[in-house]
This record gives sequence, structure tokens and C-alpha cells, in this order.
Amino acid sequence: MKLSEVKEILTTATKIGFKLPDGNLVPSHYHVTEVGKVEKHFIDCGGTVRDENVISFQLWYSYDYDHRIHPEKLLQIIDISASKLDLPDWEVEVEYQTDTIGKFALEHDGTNFLLVAKQTTCLAKDNCGIPIQKLKVPLSQLKQSACCGEGSSCC
Repeated sequence: MKLSEVKEILTTATKIGFKLPDGNLVPSHYHVTEVGKVEKHFIDCGGTVRDENVISFQLWYSYDYDHRIHPEKLLQIIDISASKLDLPDWEVEVEYQTDTIGKFALEHDGTNFLLVAKQTTCLAKDNCGIPIQKLKVPLSQLKQSACCGEGSSCC
């Protein structure tokens, strides 16, 4: 989800919820502790130079149970960040504490923002030497060809 989409949702929302991949909600007394522009310039294992750019929101909560962030407040935080950091309309990534700092893609289901699990992958599968994984099928599931049919002498 791009930053412009987040802002559009916030303009009509009456409350904000963030749902984790397991279906639980981030506690409602969370803080948005960071809004950032993350520019990653790297080389993959196949030797290709790449760029990855995201807007990062960091969510955090503590013992401050009375804290609640409302849509208009988050819009203010985004607007201040946009003016100070010159934020482009990039995809938004959310950092949230799991067993370690988790990074999630962001979607919306009409009610809540969804923190969508991200996965690592090899970006140079065709160039790094890892063989293509072959599908394993039990012999009993393979169709018999006419050659190997019942009464055939070829098998």
C-alpha cells in the first residue's frame, strides 16, 4: 500500500487498528514512534545492483494504556514527516516488535490496516547456481502410458 492510499483511508476513518498476521490486533495504546524514508542500495548474489525504497512506520506500545492515536493525529505525523523528509509516494512498510523487529507490508480490509508478513527470497535464482526444485510425485499418482498398460510387454 502506498503512502497516498494510507492518507486517503485516514481522511475518512474514525479509528485506526493494525491487525497482525495471526489475526490479533496491535494493542490500541500503540505509538507511531517513527515515520521514515528508507533507501536501500544493494547487490544481490547474482551481482545485480538493486534499489529498494519504502516509507517506514514503526509501531510501539508500553505501559501508557491511556494513549490512543486517532486518524487525524496520524495524518499530522505523516504530513510533518513528509515536509521534513520530502517523502515520496512509496510503499509503506511497518516495523513492529515480534520475537525481533518484524517488517510487514501494509494492506487494508475496509476496517483495519493489515500487517502482512514479508518473506526473504533469492533475487537472482537464474544466476546464483541454486538448482530448481523439482516436484516430487509418488509413482502411484502418475498416469500409466499406453506403452506400460496392462498386458503390454514393454514394462
